[in-house]
Amino acid sequence: MFDKTDLVRLVTVTMPFGKYEGRVLIDIPEEYLLWLSKKGLPQGQLGMLLGLALEIKINGLEGLLKPLRATAQPGGAAADTLH
Repeated sequence: MFDKTDLVRLVTVTMPFGKYEGRVLIDIPEEYLLWLSKKGLPQGQLGMLLGLALEIKINGLEGLLKPLRATAQPGGAAADTLH
């Protein structure tokens, strides 16, 4: 189940591996998220957040994250360790 802190994590947590390593999750291109989804998303919180990022992009809802992006800093307190 998603909660509001997951939206903050989308604009603060960075991708820990792969072609887009170091990029904030919501900034990963939709095409890559689709490819990753077909291959199989990682287990745990990272996979859940990547799936949420994909759903937001597919439905054109990225604008909802603009206020969060303005106040949140990548690597900040909300960017806790993913498991």
